[in-house]
Amino acid sequence: MPIATVNPANGETLKTYDALGAEEIEHRLATAESAFRTHRTTSFADRARLLHRAADLLEADQQDIARLMTTEMGKPVKQSRAEAAKCAKAMRWYADHAEELLADEEPLESEAKDSGASRVLVRYRPLGPVLAVMPWNFPLWQVVRFAAPALMAGNVGLLKHASNVPGTALYLEDLFRRAGYPEGCFQTLLIGSGEVEGILRDPRIRAATLTGSEPAGRAVASVAGDEVKKTVLELGGSDPYVVMPSADIDRAAKTAVTARVQNTGQSCIAAKRFIVHTDVFDAFAERFTAGMKALTVGDPMDEETEVGPLSSEQGRSDLEELVDDAVESGATVLCGGERPEGPGWYYAPTVLADITPEMRIHHEEAFGPVATLYRAADLDEAVAIANDTPFGLSSNVWTRDEAEVDRFVRDLEAGGVYVNGMTASHPAFPFGGVKRSGYGRELSGHGIREFCNITTVWHGA
Repeated sequence: MPIATVNPANGETLKTYDALGAEEIEHRLATAESAFRTHRTTSFADRARLLHRAADLLEADQQDIARLMTTEMGKPVKQSRAEAAKCAKAMRWYADHAEELLADEEPLESEAKDSGASRVLVRYRPLGPVLAVMPWNFPLWQVVRFAAPALMAGNVGLLKHASNVPGTALYLEDLFRRAGYPEGCFQTLLIGSGEVEGILRDPRIRAATLTGSEPAGRAVASVAGDEVKKTVLELGGSDPYVVMPSADIDRAAKTAVTARVQNTGQSCIAAKRFIVHTDVFDAFAERFTAGMKALTVGDPMDEETEVGPLSSEQGRSDLEELVDDAVESGATVLCGGERPEGPGWYYAPTVLADITPEMRIHHEEAFGPVATLYRAADLDEAVAIANDTPFGLSSNVWTRDEAEVDRFVRDLEAGGVYVNGMTASHPAFPFGGVKRSGYGRELSGHGIREFCNITTVWHGA
């Protein structure tokens, strides 16, 4: 994929960028290593001051960076502004809490004495330069949720962003520079995917984090494993949205629409498979389908638009293939199921019912505004359908029965269970998945400690 800004609303190429050459890559690696030697010794107060400054600048830039993100990957501009605000919030959260999250820990005095020590500490120390391979769908948020904790822990970052959001990638480097971070603390690498392996194998890179597709995750994890380097992976998701008879059906159906089409459905944690108890299936399906039909699809720069174009022509083609395969295999189209006429990579909000395991969409992630509806006879079948996927990122459960809640929390194979609401990330809560959705956690104290050397400090008696 060329490194370029291509407007998904009309397919127009607005700007292309040259990839970094070998000498430039070497210079940036050397700069990162040098910056780490200094940054790792700074105080939490100094790091917090810089990150607060970055948050202030991001808020001041909110309108401009929102328009840039929308131009590059097509999300409705209102959602782009919200993403920028969320990033500033996360920066401030880590600036305010990192020292507490990484404070020295002391085991019980009795345990220290049992080991023959006068004192034992557990200390969190930074690892070094971390390579971040990030996707286009949340071009600010995906980066900030790595960069904010990494920088507060004393690490430095090198960003290999998706090739279709180079403007946003360069903005991030400039943002941290304007905030006062020394050269090399955060750098953007305009490179193709073919350069990632060589950089990851460089001994100056101590760890890597990737958010993206399963194949990309496998590639990075394979190289990192060969080099014995720590990785955190957040890959695909095909999240279940379970609705039981005791649920508030009106609210569940309304929330389901938002949960499916946030970011035009191009979100790993978007609800994708709607599993509804047979007693309320018809009522939910009617309300949910009506809500999907009513969505405003159009120019992402229009404040009234709720669903914009998909990020790429290939992305739309991939989505169409899944829908066509399902329909050919017997799925019922309740709404949508086709691309609108005209320019841009749009796809109509779609609801499919009568899904069977033979259909590709049953096992593959639909990355766009396409929902699949399943009918479950009881709680056991709902759990079975929810877990019948290679992914395990998050899940949504609608019920007022506490016994059912306990059962879902116990048995759903996912990194999160959201009860009577939709999945959403927050800086204070750990985020990540199981199965082919990846491993490790981002955000919260768990996230900031992923790229730390957890050091035991033992003092003799």
